[in-house]
Amino acid sequence: MRVIVVGAGVLGTLHAWHAIERGHEVLHLEREAEARGASVRNFGQIWISGRAGGEELATALRARELWEGIGARVPALGFRAIGSLTVVRNDAERAVAEAATRRPDATARGYRLLDAADARALNPALRGEFTGALWCERDAAVEPRVAQRALKEELLASGRYTYLGGREVREVAGERAVRDDHGDTHHGDAVVLCTGAWLGGLVRELAPDLPVRRVRLQMMQTDPLGEPLTTSVADADSFRYYPAYRGDALDALNAGQAQAPTAAAHRMQLLMVQRADGGLTIGDTHEYATPFAFDTVEEPYEHLTAVVEAILGRPLPRIRHRWAGVYAQCTDPARVVHRQQVRDGVWLVTGPGGRGMTCSPAIAERTADDLGW
Repeated sequence: MRVIVVGAGVLGTLHAWHAIERGHEVLHLEREAEARGASVRNFGQIWISGRAGGEELATALRARELWEGIGARVPALGFRAIGSLTVVRNDAERAVAEAATRRPDATARGYRLLDAADARALNPALRGEFTGALWCERDAAVEPRVAQRALKEELLASGRYTYLGGREVREVAGERAVRDDHGDTHHGDAVVLCTGAWLGGLVRELAPDLPVRRVRLQMMQTDPLGEPLTTSVADADSFRYYPAYRGDALDALNAGQAQAPTAAAHRMQLLMVQRADGGLTIGDTHEYATPFAFDTVEEPYEHLTAVVEAILGRPLPRIRHRWAGVYAQCTDPARVVHRQQVRDGVWLVTGPGGRGMTCSPAIAERTADDLGW
């Protein structure tokens, strides 16, 4: 079978991966020379801790298993089973963390409530003021800026993978074929469109009522910290954002403890992970109203800096990079991904939102199973 994959972000690359693993030939088309969207502008976190139960958690756990296996084969991916600590500062935040440990799926997530001393034993870089932390053993990380390139090198070694960058697909040209902006027509046995947040043009023509929206975020990265940050780190605002923490304790937190004004205005949480070079990737914000601003604003960065310095108990290293990114998210938050047959033999797979890096291996595996690859 010859599979055509359009889009070289993490979701498209993992579709190519599963096709090659099952013995097929892959032609991979990308409109940029290399992926430049949300797949390289994220934390690189394989984030189990906050996922909703049911299908979302099952998808994330399966993806975590797949990531570990892929990481063993592709060391340049930078897979690290580092877990995460969501720090709490008071009784109301601690109550949300404690409630999470009583979930029926708490063991599957690797939840454990720690006091401050045990949290610092796991991550000695956390020398600031907090009273405890929710430990999630199943969380992990990869290196987002190199992941797609590392996977591509492994795919090329198969001898059954062809990558064409700088090729924007303009139309579906009959059954199981696409035409690019060079005028070339590519024929296959199946076509999978993994176009990320690119929802106009061809995607709008093929799926005019697509139940997917675009979300914009701001993030930053520092110079090397100078010491290991041995886990990912989140703050209690993550409880407000992720569905796993919903319940009476979170309702009480929201009623009795307002977010900082900047955090509320920008729908913020702290997520932080250390990169292979020692720098920290820190974020993030969530903006939903389009059209998005062309510029970034400074207040979220100032807020994140203050939160991180309070947790670390030290000044943050110099900020080296600031950026914004846009990802595609299903409008129904209960849906992990939108998968739709848009023409004979042509499938559109989009909308995993902030779950893209976490869930892509399992989403692509499900596509391969459904299409009978």
